[in-house]
Amino acid sequence: MKVTFRLLRPEARAPSRAYAGDAGYDLSAAERAILAPGERVLVRTGIAVAIPDGYAGLVLPRSGLAVRHGVSLINTPGLIDPGYRGEIMVPLINHDRDEGFEVEAGMRIAQLVLVRAAEANFINVDFLEEGSDERGEVGFGSSGTS
Repeated sequence: MKVTFRLLRPEARAPSRAYAGDAGYDLSAAERAILAPGERVLVRTGIAVAIPDGYAGLVLPRSGLAVRHGVSLINTPGLIDPGYRGEIMVPLINHDRDEGFEVEAGMRIAQLVLVRAAEANFINVDFLEEGSDERGEVGFGSSGTS
C-alpha cells in the first residue's frame, strides 16, 4: 500500500519501521520539549500523511518510553481519519512522579499503525440477536479476576 506524506519542517523525519515486518511505523519529534513530572505537552512531528480511504491511522505509545521513563500518550490510541491532511501532533504525558523527561528533535516518540476501517450502516432495532458467548450484557470484569 502506498501512503503519501509531506515533510513540513526541516527537522521532520519520515515514518519508519525499526524492523522489517513491524506493524508500527515510528513517529519522531520535530521539536524539543520538556515534560516535568505529571506534565503533558503536544509535540509536533513535522509530517502530514494521506491515510488511504478505507483505513485509519492509530497513533500508539512506544513501549520503551513508557517502561523506561513513564512517558506515554494522553489519548491512546490517537485516531487519524483518512480525510485529515494536517500535521500529526503527539500528546505526550510524563507519568513519572519524580523525574522530568526531555524530548529532542529526531527522537522516536510514538508509532503509527494503519488498520482497515469498515464502513457501517447502523440500524436501530428493538432487540439485538444473542451474542456468541455467555457474557450477555455483562461488560467490564465479566471474565473474572484471574
